Amino acid sequence: MDPFATHGVSVDTETLLRLRHVARARRSQSTRLTGMPGGFVSKRRGRGLEPDEIRAYAEGDDMRHIDRNVTARTGIPHVRTFRDERDRTVLLLADFRPCMLWGTRRAFRSVAAAEALALAGWNAVDAGARVGLLAFGAGDPLFIRARGRERGMIAVVGGLVTAHQKAFQTKGDPPLSDALELAANILPAGGTLILATGMDNPGGEFDPLISRLARHGRFGVCLIVDEFEVSAPAGTYPYLTGSQGMEYATLGPAGQHREDPRIERLQALGADVFPIAAAANPDTWEVPAE
Repeated sequence: MDPFATHGVSVDTETLLRLRHVARARRSQSTRLTGMPGGFVSKRRGRGLEPDEIRAYAEGDDMRHIDRNVTARTGIPHVRTFRDERDRTVLLLADFRPCMLWGTRRAFRSVAAAEALALAGWNAVDAGARVGLLAFGAGDPLFIRARGRERGMIAVVGGLVTAHQKAFQTKGDPPLSDALELAANILPAGGTLILATGMDNPGGEFDPLISRLARHGRFGVCLIVDEFEVSAPAGTYPYLTGSQGMEYATLGPAGQHREDPRIERLQALGADVFPIAAAANPDTWEVPAE
């Protein structure tokens, strides 16, 4: 049974915790953030010098990091992990506004956003970063202060689950730029911001805020895409406008793929974009990696 197939409407704690194994399995192939502006493309050389933790060996770990003493004492291979001496903070920004609470295949866009951020968060803590969360909906935002190691990520997972549950109790779609402005004020100097969103109602200040964040070079967007948005069957579809009126849109031939203008817009503003197909399983996604 597909472990990700039964949680398409609600964010499930067990699923988000399980994603750590997905992140570890792909760690050897993932890109790493550099210490200089530029973001999510080049690999960091070296392993750091400050000991982080000793844990059981997992597939993809470097055999050179095996701790002989613990391995001999327990009879189970263990590895010693290291982290950079400098402080690194990753702030995950989850878009849980009502406009994200829908989906046509496998999962709601909001659920896919939580899963993408969980993957990125596990990547970050495994690389020695501290991870925090800002979950933004129609009500009050939820903020989890950045902490390191597994305990910090477990707190983030709990925050994602709680915030998603509360998202169904509120109405209205505030502009995404409100969340970005708050995140920019919370993010410490030199920190990394990872946003998961569908970019609905971006707001008048969206472009300037994205450009400002991208200039710091440590900003990535997990763009959540539902299959219906890029390859919907032909037909005429009703939809609600911002004033709660009803309008209709007519789409072309069935299966006709449409280019996603959101990707081009974000890239033009300098953001690193990671398209996330909500219909696909999380173990196939490319997300920002420390």
